[in-house]
Amino acid sequence: MGSIDRYIFRTTLSSFVLVLVSLTGVIWITQALRDIDLMTSERQTVVTFLGITSLVIPALVLIISPIALMIAISHTLNKLATDSEIIVMNAAGFSPFRLFRPFVYATCVVSLLVTFIAAYLAPDGLRRLKQWSAEITADVLANILQPGHFAQLDQNLTIRIRERLPGGQLSGVFIDDRRDPKERVSIVADRGTVMKNGDGSFLVLEDGNLQRFEIDKRDPALVAFARYAFDMSKFSNQGHDVALGIRERYLWELLSPAEDDPVYSQIPGQFRAELHDRFMAPLYPFAFAALTFAFLGAPRTTRQSRNFSIGSSILAVFALRMAGFACSVMAVKSPLAPVVQYLLLLIAIAASLWIIVGGIVLEPPAALIEAIDRSNARLLRLFRRPAAA
Repeated sequence: MGSIDRYIFRTTLSSFVLVLVSLTGVIWITQALRDIDLMTSERQTVVTFLGITSLVIPALVLIISPIALMIAISHTLNKLATDSEIIVMNAAGFSPFRLFRPFVYATCVVSLLVTFIAAYLAPDGLRRLKQWSAEITADVLANILQPGHFAQLDQNLTIRIRERLPGGQLSGVFIDDRRDPKERVSIVADRGTVMKNGDGSFLVLEDGNLQRFEIDKRDPALVAFARYAFDMSKFSNQGHDVALGIRERYLWELLSPAEDDPVYSQIPGQFRAELHDRFMAPLYPFAFAALTFAFLGAPRTTRQSRNFSIGSSILAVFALRMAGFACSVMAVKSPLAPVVQYLLLLIAIAASLWIIVGGIVLEPPAALIEAIDRSNARLLRLFRRPAAA
């Protein structure tokens, strides 16, 4: 790698890191604010909050990296063009394809990073996030139920206790259960105790009453009880048997899922879509880099506007990524959708390389430039008339 290649390589990668950190930080903050209840309703520390929310960063980097690379290449090419370095290199015998070589080196680094994240780091972070969340809610009575506060354990389940007594006993227990859309259950008990056995975890209530309001009945059913067991197993798991979703699977687990995997047996199409997404993740940096260079890498004088090329490269990258998202959605039901996505990526890379090797300068049509000039002239005349009057 020559000095020019090292210069472009360093400039591109340093810009990539800066853009990647900035974009990831902004998006991570928006995601973290949604989990701020970890420090409020669930009484967790700032360290726990930051630890849990930071586990989604690899998944964010996986999506943002190709976009950050495109921005970094655009910045580097614009810097080279502004300083007339591209023209000097072209005059010295550097063809556009030769100039593209250090950008390929930088793209290979980004692609290797994306490959590692897609195969291992992102699913590992997501599964750790799921297990950590399960452990936080494992001892729900210790972490969430605070005397005098209403705790919402589920979307439609609220529990309140008046106070804690010695020996782990709870006093003044109130439960409002609306998880069943056909009925609403309200329970009030003098005392409650947590019991765990082979069947799960239960909140055993003593000396209370239960009111059941059913939709099709006018009056509620009232039952007084001396002892009643309320199932808390859903909220008292210890995080050992956490069911992994598709995004939490490593690449090799997607390649050969177990035959008795209940998730795979229910939604095999989503396994296929996720697997091909992991395979195509390292290809997107090459496609974005090639498209960006095809529009911006040709030598131009400082008098020639680069706005059309910048806008066109952004539109091309955006269209390719949106088409990829659409194919990923359709891949759940159609095995041909991933094939279309591979073809789109290969066509984008091949067309860009053809433009780069041929030294083709992508400029707007002359008719379009004339139409824009005429429109600008009309606007200038329109704004000058009131001023003259």
